[in-house]
Amino acid sequence: MVKLSVIVPFYNVRQYAPDTLTSLKANAREDFEFLLVDDCSRDGTPEILARAERELPGAVLVRHERNGGLATARNTGIDRARGEYLTFLDGDDWLAPGYYQQLVAAIEELGCDFLRTDHVQCTARSRTVHRAPVGRRNVVLDPRAAILPADRSTSVDYAYAWAGVYHRRLVDKGLLHFTDGLRTAEDRPWIWKLHREAESFAAVSLLGVFYRRGVASSLTQIGDVRQLDFIRAFDQVIEETARDREADVLLPKAVRTYCAIISHHLGSIERFEPEVAKKLKILSAAALRRMPQDVLDEALDSMDLQRATKLRRLRRRPAPAGVAA
Repeated sequence: MVKLSVIVPFYNVRQYAPDTLTSLKANAREDFEFLLVDDCSRDGTPEILARAERELPGAVLVRHERNGGLATARNTGIDRARGEYLTFLDGDDWLAPGYYQQLVAAIEELGCDFLRTDHVQCTARSRTVHRAPVGRRNVVLDPRAAILPADRSTSVDYAYAWAGVYHRRLVDKGLLHFTDGLRTAEDRPWIWKLHREAESFAAVSLLGVFYRRGVASSLTQIGDVRQLDFIRAFDQVIEETARDREADVLLPKAVRTYCAIISHHLGSIERFEPEVAKKLKILSAAALRRMPQDVLDEALDSMDLQRATKLRRLRRRPAPAGVAA
């Protein structure tokens, strides 16, 4: 019986993959498996993974013939996973030795559907601890209750899939897969679905994941059209939350978060390619007009004047001819 399945997508991370794989080896156990998903890398990563398949205990190498993005690669791993529990790691991040053993022990002790953990953010030589925004620790909680309040950072804003561990019953209920093809913000619909539909979760003060920021190949650093998938991701959040039995309670949080993300991207629009920047404005304006307008008005009224004014102006922007909303 496999106790834990670790799903690790890799795409053109030759520089970082050796550190990731070394840290996995320091977490190996005879009942752990490591699903190494090569998302059609072209930079030498496949050769590194081929060696890891031979040398890393529990390694299972899966290759994509075509690049599908992080969400699709994670889904490949989920479909192949045999573990009672599942977790994720990105191919350019790394772990503290023995972390997964502690993670499994924590969720087994609490007996919940999923567990959220803190992490260490690494930018060059800087190290910063980031805490999951859940005040109560080591106690089983209702995931729906952790979505609100709308005006504060909550568990749905801490969307990192690798900052936690998940019971297999979530796979069986159809709650753990990601939206295929999303190139960025793929974890936003995913975390909202978990919190709306899972039955129990907990947060623990466990540090062991080291999240590497500022990687040149990361989509967070690239200003091309793939970045605009955040609009598809949040459209999905709004659409699914609008069908929820407590839509009137939860939608203000979803809409306010969507507005904050649009504002964030507009605030750093200079990093986008010119045509992408233009498209960002067009698609963001259309997204604002698609939102429930009464909920949007309330969200804008609750935001600071500068952001609210910018978003109201964008909402009034006329749609170019031939551009779908």
